[in-house]
Amino acid sequence: MQLLPVRRYRILKTRAENNLSENTSYKKSSFGPAFLFVSARQRVALAAYYEFCRLMDDIADEPREKPLQELDFWQAEIERVFNGTAQTELGKRLGEVVNEFGLPPERFLLLIEGMRADLQGKSYETLAALDWYLYRVAVVVGLATLDILDVKGPQAHALALSLGSAVQLTNIIRDVAEDAQLKRVYLPNKTLEQFGLTREDVLNGNKPTQIACVLSFLDEKTRELYEQSFALMRQWPRLKMLPCRMMACVYAKNLAKIRKRGFLSHEPLKLTKAEKMQGVLYAVFQTIFA
Repeated sequence: MQLLPVRRYRILKTRAENNLSENTSYKKSSFGPAFLFVSARQRVALAAYYEFCRLMDDIADEPREKPLQELDFWQAEIERVFNGTAQTELGKRLGEVVNEFGLPPERFLLLIEGMRADLQGKSYETLAALDWYLYRVAVVVGLATLDILDVKGPQAHALALSLGSAVQLTNIIRDVAEDAQLKRVYLPNKTLEQFGLTREDVLNGNKPTQIACVLSFLDEKTRELYEQSFALMRQWPRLKMLPCRMMACVYAKNLAKIRKRGFLSHEPLKLTKAEKMQGVLYAVFQTIFA
């Protein structure tokens, strides 16, 4: 009776290896492995939505002449998407996604609001205040993803909240030095004060041991969020949750790599292709056998 699950595992493993080697832009992103096993129509929709997310991220992070004006344009373009008058090729594709999967405007506009906060150098006094940012740049992305995967309802919102927050906190922990080069500090001011730090210490790379303590503190919160996410996933059919489980496994593995280094690295610690594949295959194994 175990031959069928083993065969399915081998098929999924082969498909994962083949898909990761394909030269498709969204599959090369951190989110790519999470969407190897969705339907063709869902993959097209996810590709369009994540192209939008990547564009907003690039506007906020890459050198641009007038990034805020670009966000203004896309805010207006999203309004046109919803009234059927999109001007850009991406906007027209997003209109098809909206029509087919019922994404509301907030899935786009809140993300733009989060990018605007980045460009304006917004800081966060407390962890609760940081949740405002996590919701806009990560949770809404999770909600849009679940919309496309046809996972809806209050528990879907809870899953997006826990997994989206965990993923973004992993990014924050990983990218402290890189964000400081952009004059951004996402670590809450009150949390920094608890460990004898200021925002300027983070920007200047001072007191690395204390900064590592702050990141270790956030790591505990993030691991709890991953545990909540895995628990929530059990409420849906396993194969339906495979994309979410893959994303969680890959990002949790990245966090574990940072933890093993002791949070003292000055360079972002990202997974190699082999390490990412290990996370993907672990998620497949958990889906089939756990």
